[in-house]
Amino acid sequence: MTTHIVHFTGPINSATCGELIEHCTRAVRDGAHQLLVNIATMGGECSYGFAIYNFLTTLPIPVDTHNLGTVESMGNIIYLAGRHRTACRHSKFLFHPFHWTLNGAVDHARMAEYAMSLDHDLALYDRIVRERTLGAAEPLDIPTYLRAAPRILEPEEGLRCGLVHAVEELALPVDSISHGVHL
Repeated sequence: MTTHIVHFTGPINSATCGELIEHCTRAVRDGAHQLLVNIATMGGECSYGFAIYNFLTTLPIPVDTHNLGTVESMGNIIYLAGRHRTACRHSKFLFHPFHWTLNGAVDHARMAEYAMSLDHDLALYDRIVRERTLGAAEPLDIPTYLRAAPRILEPEEGLRCGLVHAVEELALPVDSISHGVHL
């Protein structure tokens, strides 16, 4: 039984999304029985974070995730794709408000579209967190964190909130095959 490991240590964008999908697809094609995604990211673009989540949760093999040090913003959504989620003892999770960079002039209709899109992304983010942490002793208040009051969670807090299943240091199986996404 071969475990394939993807080390995702970069921003969430078009390039890293495509690269992660390529590595995971290759792992499945090459007969992987399990996929472990090690994550260290400061987050990135919502559309690509949701795409990665949807892709990972539909793979035909078990996918586990591990926080290598920091999982922030949209990285939390990718992390939640894991069937079994672990975190290093010295790691953190950050939930904070979305932000966009706007260049040039923006008319009223475009501003309304941006606001609608931000609201939709917030609702989708909240729904995924609630689904993946269902039954937690201390549910996360995602709308508050994503609108006005950021929150950092230590791994032990993540256990109580249903985000983390176990706090443990990274252990790479001897016969594993590694891939990297490091843009």
